[in-house]
Amino acid sequence: MEVDDAAQEVKTPKAKTPKAKTKTEAEAGALAETEAETKAEAKVEAEAASIEAEAETKVEAEVVAEAELEAKAEAKVEAETASIEAEAEAEVETKTETKVEAETKVETEIKVEAKTPKEEEAPKEEAPAKTETAPGAASLIDHSVIRNLIDQLRELIQKESIDVKSRIENIKQSFYKQHKLDIEASRNAFIKAGGDPADFVPSEVNAIEAEFKELMNQWREKRIKLTADLEKQKKDNLIKKNQLIEVIKALTDSSDDIRQKIPEFRKLQQEWKNIGQVPAEDVNELWKNYQFEVERFYDQIKITNEFRDYDFKKNLEIKTELCEIAERLKEDSDVVKAFKRLQKLHEEWRETGPVAKELREELWQRFKDASTEINKKYQAFFERLKEIENENLAQKTAICESLEAIDYSKLKSFRDWDRKTTEVIEWQERWKTIGFAPKKANAKVFERFRTACDLFFQTKSNYYKSVKESLSQNLELKRELCEKAESLKDSTDWNATSNQLIQIQKEWKTIGPVPRKHSDALWKRFISACDYFFEQKEKNTSSQRSVEYQNLAAKKELIAQVKALAESEESTDKENEETLRTIRELNAKWNAIGFVPFREKDKIYKQWRNAMDSLMSHFNIDKASRRLSSFQSNLEDIKGKGPSKVLHERERLMRQFESITNEIKTCENNIGFFNTTKASTGSALLKEMNRNIEKLREERDLIYKKIQIIDGELQA
Repeated sequence: MEVDDAAQEVKTPKAKTPKAKTKTEAEAGALAETEAETKAEAKVEAEAASIEAEAETKVEAEVVAEAELEAKAEAKVEAETASIEAEAEAEVETKTETKVEAETKVETEIKVEAKTPKEEEAPKEEAPAKTETAPGAASLIDHSVIRNLIDQLRELIQKESIDVKSRIENIKQSFYKQHKLDIEASRNAFIKAGGDPADFVPSEVNAIEAEFKELMNQWREKRIKLTADLEKQKKDNLIKKNQLIEVIKALTDSSDDIRQKIPEFRKLQQEWKNIGQVPAEDVNELWKNYQFEVERFYDQIKITNEFRDYDFKKNLEIKTELCEIAERLKEDSDVVKAFKRLQKLHEEWRETGPVAKELREELWQRFKDASTEINKKYQAFFERLKEIENENLAQKTAICESLEAIDYSKLKSFRDWDRKTTEVIEWQERWKTIGFAPKKANAKVFERFRTACDLFFQTKSNYYKSVKESLSQNLELKRELCEKAESLKDSTDWNATSNQLIQIQKEWKTIGPVPRKHSDALWKRFISACDYFFEQKEKNTSSQRSVEYQNLAAKKELIAQVKALAESEESTDKENEETLRTIRELNAKWNAIGFVPFREKDKIYKQWRNAMDSLMSHFNIDKASRRLSSFQSNLEDIKGKGPSKVLHERERLMRQFESITNEIKTCENNIGFFNTTKASTGSALLKEMNRNIEKLREERDLIYKKIQIIDGELQA
């Protein structure tokens, strides 16, 4: 509620106005010294009594109105402050990175910390996968920062004051930010030490976090006790202030010289200010009673006009300064801080006595106008904050829906899972940038998000486990094929054995991958057996040598044709379909010729490639097309060595394809973490990285086309 609205709702209490008889008599006495006529004196006394009564009524009404305003403002401040603190605690975006950074990067957030111990537990940010830490990896990490935070927390908890709450909350936020960094450092050390990312768990960091949570539980228990003690202290303060009111009342009713009681009265006023807060529900009534007795005291001490004017002057200086401070607060960009400071100003205003009657309304209006503007800015701030939180909720809900819409039935390979994992990590990174949702929905939407992430990475983990079992089965199957190939390698039944080995090679291709540590050795064992047979077969085909020399002559003649075509004066502006068709026909003729003598193979092939390169340069054919055309020709030569050589070439290309794909992912991840906003050198480096990625993609596309060509040959 804003100050002007509160002021309009305040009604002047119908408290009994103390009689002004004593004041009137004092004034009449003063007039008696200067005026002789009794009738004039009586008239002055009557007018003075009327003015005094009116002034007392208005002063009392203003004081009571301000007291009621303070009670309402204080209640509002406490409610809104509690809301702000709860929301600040709601999403301390700790977001400890877990397995997600290496493989899953499950994004995490601090659970909403509300007002119950259960809700105030620190958020769990671990990824869903259960792993073990490799010995000696994470222990090399320096955790001194979070241990220092724990020491600071332990020291603050030992203090018997609830005022350390904000400092403890700051330590809590700093702890979970550093906690995230330490987990990442531990994970990197674990991987660097040779550990599998899938087997990583930050056990040492988790132990430190457990110690931190235990201290936070101690603080929550202690805070409950301190809060209860504070409430008890407020009740004790109420008793003390009521006792002071009775003492002031006794001073007023004393038959002794009231002027001698002024120092004691001032002391009682100071004691009143020093006592502290009372329960909010008692503020209004207590303040009315206090002001009533204070006014009675002033009436009874026969205070002189100089004494009252002096008080009015000092009060005017204080309240004018309060107005100036409030007006400066209007320009403060931190509206929450300005609002809280305004409440202190209102408390000082109420504690300050009245000013001259002719200045009261003007001065109060000035103070109220500044207060109204601050309250309006405060209200607008929280309305805008609410809009932003609703927008954040919509964005977070959309991310949850995307996660929940994942079709796991379509993720059937490592490549599929890697691609989808990249998407999930992008959603998690986006989540980190969004900010808080409304308090009531924040915990719920985060739980929904975390559940969806956990489901994804748990499903992925299950898939990888099943694949490991499949790899073991494939290993046994391929070992059996190796034994079959080794049993056939010494056969001299060339045709039948060739067919058998070709069939075994096709079966090998259908089995699938094996564990990486066995892959190369197993492949060498298998291909060695196949190569040995086909080499023996080739040695026993000497009758084909004459045909090979004929083929050599034919290939030389074809090379001469290509050279002649390359030296022609035809247009070289651009490649066209006719040119490409001519080149394909030449390649087809070359491949159709057949084998040449083994010792001439490399030499004639080099001549052919040089001639084709000259021809392609002559017609401006791009490098990729040249390399693909060269590969097609080379493949025909590989085919002459037997199907096993073709399979070996395909395996080699697949390894290159996977290696380049992984390198592209690494480069893209590096770009994602590279900040070039402040340095021109960084921008140049980013461009170089992008060019490198583009080259890698072109190389990968060319390899993929080569694999397609081999697959087409194998299916023919």
